[in-house]
Amino acid sequence: MALTRTTALSRAEQFIWLTARVLEQRRFEYHFLDGSADAVDTALDAYRNPDGGYGHALEPDLRGPVSQPLHVATAMRVLDSVGRCKGPRMEAVCRYLTGVSTRDGALPAVHPSLRGYPAAPWIPVTDHPPGDLLTTGPVAGILHRNDVWHAWLFRATDFCWSAVESIERTHPYEVHAALTFLSAVPDRARARAAAARLGRLVREQRLVVLDPDRESEYEVADGYAPGEYHYVTDYARTPDSPARQWFTDLETERALDRLRERQQKDGGWPVNWREWAPTTHAESRPYVTIEALLTLRAYGRSL
Repeated sequence: MALTRTTALSRAEQFIWLTARVLEQRRFEYHFLDGSADAVDTALDAYRNPDGGYGHALEPDLRGPVSQPLHVATAMRVLDSVGRCKGPRMEAVCRYLTGVSTRDGALPAVHPSLRGYPAAPWIPVTDHPPGDLLTTGPVAGILHRNDVWHAWLFRATDFCWSAVESIERTHPYEVHAALTFLSAVPDRARARAAAARLGRLVREQRLVVLDPDRESEYEVADGYAPGEYHYVTDYARTPDSPARQWFTDLETERALDRLRERQQKDGGWPVNWREWAPTTHAESRPYVTIEALLTLRAYGRSL
């Protein structure tokens, strides 16, 4: 049943039907319109490759058909959100992960197979890329959260611990990757200590806008787009996130207010990272919109 066009949720729904890929339409249905996990699963399968990985611009900044670790991380976030990180598919995914891992058992940010296909200009393609927390952290964290045990996960977990506990200077996307790992890795005492240390770095290095009314006083991270700020709700997406302990109630409420205010006239939320192609921008906004709605709902904000 279609929603009336008077609420934040109804305006977002109109935006989704107007602009989103089938995958994001199905995700919106699942989260907000009593849709089925099967429908999300079927839509995601369109991006799946015979090697067990995912491609076909599932992550909009990487184009082309070939499987990539970043696509797999995106696919696993979707599967995790609908309770489908189980069974033979995870075995196939882990075989893919094993095949593309670096010598230290981690995932590269970009596999060399991407060469020749369009990609965001800030994503380099090299012949021998190193392991990267940006991809390994989210994948390992989601596997742990779903109690998926595979030989790949053991060395990947060691890599993530080493990477997270050696962070000194960092940037928001690396912090996001670390948080996904720390939110689910089994050693909870060690995870809490690592998360507390990471939160201190985020505040000390001013990687979070604590007062949205004064965001112009903050500098964006090196290499980020002008205005690519990160707010409290970008780190603490839900109240049970390890990052929630980094911020006061006032800081969190301010961020939630600003998140609600950022809904645009067309019903969607904006993308604040660098735009390099019209298609990628258009494909990213529905994803950002769904995440904003999920965060607002998780904190009990009326939609």
